[in-house]
Amino acid sequence: MIHLRYQLERVAQQIVDFCFMTIPRPRPSHQALLEGKIISHRGEHDNLRIKENTMAAFARVVEAGAWGIEFDVRWTRDLEPVVIHDIDTRRVFDVELVVAEASLTELRQRVPEIPTLSEVVERFGGVCHLMVELKHDGLGTEDARENRLQEIFTSLSAGDDYHFLALQCDLFNLVKFAGAVACLPVAEHDMETVSREALLHDFAGACGHYLLLNKGMIKHHHRQGQKVGTGFITSRFSLYRELNRGVDWVFTNHALRLTAIRQQLLRRE
Repeated sequence: MIHLRYQLERVAQQIVDFCFMTIPRPRPSHQALLEGKIISHRGEHDNLRIKENTMAAFARVVEAGAWGIEFDVRWTRDLEPVVIHDIDTRRVFDVELVVAEASLTELRQRVPEIPTLSEVVERFGGVCHLMVELKHDGLGTEDARENRLQEIFTSLSAGDDYHFLALQCDLFNLVKFAGAVACLPVAEHDMETVSREALLHDFAGACGHYLLLNKGMIKHHHRQGQKVGTGFITSRFSLYRELNRGVDWVFTNHALRLTAIRQQLLRRE
């Protein structure tokens, strides 16, 4: 069911994206180009030659100069955080294995491309900004997991080097060590509720699909010293629209292309 939903959401997004990419937008100002940050959503991947959320996918965009990478974190049975979006490995790796039911050793043996969170942080932390999305898995043991996360991020600065994202704010209980300054709630559908939660709890800001976030919300968050992020931007004109609206973080599955566009515009000035 989750795989069917994923495909349907992807088709709907492609239809909306096509409409937005055909509407010309004014070129963003120099300041907007400098302040708007491009974040690669799960790395640059096609899930054929290069799989999402892998070291190879992240390396491509970091080497190209993208400001940040976004990735998902789940936990193995023996409570090691690993970087993968789905609850299992079937969609991306064509292997029947539920992450939370496998030990790290078993996961390594059967799907060696899946990196641990520690490996990603060690290689890319401090080199680019890390946007770490926490996922629900029902494993409990919050104290042990928070201790492990704190250990992994100990050399980095919360809010400056990384943020934690979550669709459910209760997941931020796993990262109390980082503080509200590093927490970003993400709206799956109800952007207004997520926006209010972010303002109420003094989070770092709020994120959601570009259709859900309006100019009033952007101004409100900026007045409170918070930032906003939108996804998933695919084209030049969509990028222009978001930067012209004052969006701080642009999440995209096409970071190589959009980073090249941004760099080209800056070189012309």
